[in-house]
Amino acid sequence: MKTVCLSILLFFSSSSSFAFQHFDDTPYQIAFSEISKMIDGKVTYSFKDAVFLTETAWFDGMLDYNQYLSDIEHYKELSIFVRESDKLEYVESDVEDIRTHASIFRVMTDSIQLSVANNVLLNVPFQYDFTDVFGREDWSNMFVTKLFLFNSGNCHSLPYLYKILAEELGVTAHLALAPNHIYIKNYSQQTGWYNTELTSASFPIDAWLMASGYIHLDAIRNGVYMDTLSQKESLALTLLDLAQGYERKFGIQDGEFILRAANKALEVNPDFMNALLLKAETQKKLFEDKMLLDGFDDPNVLIQQDEEAHALFLEMQSIYVRIHELGYRQMPEEMYLDWLALLESEREKYRNKNIPIAE
Repeated sequence: MKTVCLSILLFFSSSSSFAFQHFDDTPYQIAFSEISKMIDGKVTYSFKDAVFLTETAWFDGMLDYNQYLSDIEHYKELSIFVRESDKLEYVESDVEDIRTHASIFRVMTDSIQLSVANNVLLNVPFQYDFTDVFGREDWSNMFVTKLFLFNSGNCHSLPYLYKILAEELGVTAHLALAPNHIYIKNYSQQTGWYNTELTSASFPIDAWLMASGYIHLDAIRNGVYMDTLSQKESLALTLLDLAQGYERKFGIQDGEFILRAANKALEVNPDFMNALLLKAETQKKLFEDKMLLDGFDDPNVLIQQDEEAHALFLEMQSIYVRIHELGYRQMPEEMYLDWLALLESEREKYRNKNIPIAE
């Protein structure tokens, strides 16, 4: 299991912890504030910085921002090398964008030989890490910085890095959501929208994702899943990462910070499924904690006797109703792991053969 201690040792810096030296507040509150400013347009959008803020908060503001930038620059330069070296048969006017996407995909998923100063170096592709895919044992297993350290990641860190590299190289890459899952949606003039799946280094068609990924048709109609996230929605997703890390680190406490993050994400999109789920589950835990603290065995008795509990229950209930109306259906974790395996074993059955990037 990847340890937090090793991450701290390799990324600790006393002098370059990304602006935290200017504040007298906690890293989580600072990260929330800075990402919120990006969402509100008060500071320049940077998905790269938003991701770093959420990850360094977990390590009490001690990650080395300069090292983070250096690692990104390494893969950016490698992508440029591949883009200039590889040949791609594509004749539409967006050829340069497609070449850039092809280079990022290859860098992340393929072995590449480099000749540097008469030495042959090998770039090893990132591997999917099936250990603790939801970050339950160690939340840092979800991090881009962990991806840099161990050359392995998951459906959270891999698409995040792809998006970061794309934006560093001046092209657009949209995050997209499925139950328990994040992937990339790109657009080409030749093909239209296509899916990029980093977990299996493939390009699955929408129909296969719909049929196998536990995605209800209503969720697609309502834009809950399989739709592109905007810049603000991508930033909101990092706020939800921040809140989940906070809960794993400190527990739910009074729920104030977690609910503040969820509510900020819902300002961006009132039907943001990940935010609705986080808010409802947090309220459920708060209600259960109140039952335990006040010594109630029957929730109905608590609701009748406590106005605050009654209001909390009603709001929680309304959110769960909305979640169901939008088409969310819970995907069991065991089924998700089986689905990930199918992404690899059945890749030829669902591969989009019309995209301009050769696998």
